[in-house]
Amino acid sequence: MGKISPVSTKYIIHTNISIEGIVDRPDVIGAIFGQTEGFLGQDLELRELQRSGKIGRIEVKLENNNGKSNGQIIIPCSLDKAEVAIIAAALETIERIGPCNSKVGVDKIEDVRVSKRGFVIARAKELLMNLQANVLPDSQEITEEVAQSVRMMEATEWGPDRLPCGPGIEESEDVILVEGRADVLNLLKNGFKNVVAINGTSIPDSIKNLCRRKTVTLFVDGDRGGEIIIKELTESTEIDYITKAPAGKEVEELTKKEIHTYLRAKIAAEQFRFELDNKKSGMHSQNTIRKTNMREVRDDMKQQYNRDNRERESFQRPVSVVEQPKLDQKFKDSYKEMLESLVGTRGAYLLGSNSNILGKVPTTELESTLKAMNNVEAVVFDGVITKELARVAETSHVNFLVAMTSKILPNESKARILTHKDL
Repeated sequence: MGKISPVSTKYIIHTNISIEGIVDRPDVIGAIFGQTEGFLGQDLELRELQRSGKIGRIEVKLENNNGKSNGQIIIPCSLDKAEVAIIAAALETIERIGPCNSKVGVDKIEDVRVSKRGFVIARAKELLMNLQANVLPDSQEITEEVAQSVRMMEATEWGPDRLPCGPGIEESEDVILVEGRADVLNLLKNGFKNVVAINGTSIPDSIKNLCRRKTVTLFVDGDRGGEIIIKELTESTEIDYITKAPAGKEVEELTKKEIHTYLRAKIAAEQFRFELDNKKSGMHSQNTIRKTNMREVRDDMKQQYNRDNRERESFQRPVSVVEQPKLDQKFKDSYKEMLESLVGTRGAYLLGSNSNILGKVPTTELESTLKAMNNVEAVVFDGVITKELARVAETSHVNFLVAMTSKILPNESKARILTHKDL
């Protein structure tokens, strides 16, 4: 008797049988062949189909319980759908197996190819995920990896102390000051070339001279060492801006997005010192109220109040109050989006009356460009608003100056001064 190859099986007939008595497997096989013989015609004769390999080995599973037999009949086939359905229906005509009455019912006809197709799809997904993750990076990933490697190779040394730095120190007007070489490499990897490291808490003279010549932003770790460097630099040299990594994190660990976020959040060194003095003053006041003599407390508070007034008078010179142009929220949102897109580019947008972009120029050419134009409504740029720039903007009838930070007070110019914090 022929046997069908499992590889060529297309369908499997699953049939349930219930027999009113105890029978054996040969009884079931005999009933299948005997009771369907001559019933379906010569082309669908089960014995001939099995000899030709179109029906495989018939499996019978039986369980005997309480004088009855129950089980399954499983028949693999390589016929077409219609022929398989006919054979399955013919099995349900079997009424006796051996000497016992029986009932046969087809449970389902399984398409083996569907099961294989499901396996193929699931396995293909798994293989594709592995391919994308470990084997075949896309062109963007390759480009970014190569670009980062090239940027990190640009790390060089600067000054007599051979401090680690990027290639843009001398060319750039603004410099980012970090703690060590690892911080320099991380910023280079993320596109910042105007960066130099201090290499310790002892401040070299070359760094002090650099701070006098350039606009310097100090970017330190969020730990005790970072605080010591801030204190040392603010006391010994001219730092313009200060920013810190979050508490417990180092600059070398930050992602590109985090670097941009904390650089945008930088504050002027004067503001940092002012806030630090206020903090110390608050601590001093807490110690003072512990004095038992309340008269001494009141005298100390009065003296502190007078000192603060004198400091504020010397810090803020009298200015005339000028009327500021009003700004709609939609324009404010537009200015904010433009400003954030300019971070690190040292560029400036010149805007017309409806916030339409008239042009883009380097910040080094901003003042000369404004002097030659009289239709600029607003200027959005990656830099610092100075008195000289505000004076040129007033002469050119510019209504809005938008930048990351400002060295002048909002009411010191007829143009409305807006920083990233105001937006």
